[in-house]
Amino acid sequence: MSKALFLSIPSHGHMNPMMGLADELILQGEKVTFFSSQEFKKSIEELGAEFISYKEDLNIFQKKEEKPSEEQSKKKPLKGLASAFLHPEIFIDDVLNEIGDRNFDYIVFSAAYPYAKLISQILKIPAISSYAVFATKEELFNKTAETETPKKGPFGLNPEIMEEFKKVRENLILKHKIQIPENMMDLLFNKGDLNIIYTSKYFIRNIDNYDESFIFIGPPIYKKKYTVDFPFEKIEGKKVIYISLGTIFSNHSTDLNHMFFKAFADTEYVVVMAAHKVNLAETEIPKNFIIRDYVPQLEILKKTTAAITHGGMNSMGDLLYYNIPFISIPLGADQFFLSNRAEELGATIVLDANTITAETIKNSIEKILANSSYNENSTKISDSFKSAGGYKKAAEEIFKLKNRQSL
Repeated sequence: MSKALFLSIPSHGHMNPMMGLADELILQGEKVTFFSSQEFKKSIEELGAEFISYKEDLNIFQKKEEKPSEEQSKKKPLKGLASAFLHPEIFIDDVLNEIGDRNFDYIVFSAAYPYAKLISQILKIPAISSYAVFATKEELFNKTAETETPKKGPFGLNPEIMEEFKKVRENLILKHKIQIPENMMDLLFNKGDLNIIYTSKYFIRNIDNYDESFIFIGPPIYKKKYTVDFPFEKIEGKKVIYISLGTIFSNHSTDLNHMFFKAFADTEYVVVMAAHKVNLAETEIPKNFIIRDYVPQLEILKKTTAAITHGGMNSMGDLLYYNIPFISIPLGADQFFLSNRAEELGATIVLDANTITAETIKNSIEKILANSSYNENSTKISDSFKSAGGYKKAAEEIFKLKNRQSL
């Protein structure tokens, strides 16, 4: 039995793939220690892993960044990407202090965990990187650049922050005697000795961008432990439309939610809608809608006729794996890249959230259900996912790496 250290950005999009990997490794006899936020404590412990809470809020992908007073700045660093890059202590020192004199055989980290590779260098153990976002920096930043102002770089980082990062980098190199990339953005794409991508080679647009250290295992499908109460009797034998806009963007889509109501109210469909932390208290909800903060997604998909997604990796992976007809409404991050790729392969219709109408939504659902080519193309992707090897392949490659490193 080996001991594995897991580090992840504590968001569902990054955690879900790593939870499946931890589950497989534990099933194969490994001992896993998982750093995350309190939100995921129960789920991690249910896997049989040891849970350790981060000392700071590591939600670095917040939409807004509030500028603190001078006194506040002395007590707590800014949130957002600037904090991640300029205050490495919350990502490095707290973890190392908590680890103490423990020994681990390898580390598994989400590629977007800043300074993750640095920690693996300090601990001198093999590094496995989990890519929840597998679009390359160039593909992501080209899209981001369309909305950036000339005075700011990717994700709104200004030249002053980039200049300050140089000093931070130099200090870390002197302190730990390790290598750190010069480009700040590389800290969100930490490459390991082994790199796991949750799709198939068929779905990748430019396979030449990936060297032999990358493995493609298909979407993060594993048996999740659901404790969600859901009225399955209401969808039994019905035509079901499943709508999910993810856990980050769903609360920023009030207009979209009302369009869904308008598009499918009083239709033959029962609409199941996942609306995480969405306030609908003063909204009149159509009688044929079932809305929950969380839903048991994989169980719902077994009864789903068609779906509407934001194009996040986890949701789209599930839909394509189970060959569910769907339309995509990307809202941010890598969702544009993923949605456009699925459309290129003929498996979906991508709609623009800025110009969408209730009629367009309804017509698009009817189109993907009536045109068999969408199902045929989705089947090709699904087949490539199922033959990719899944978490068993990932565990096998991790064990090979571990054995090579121990020689």
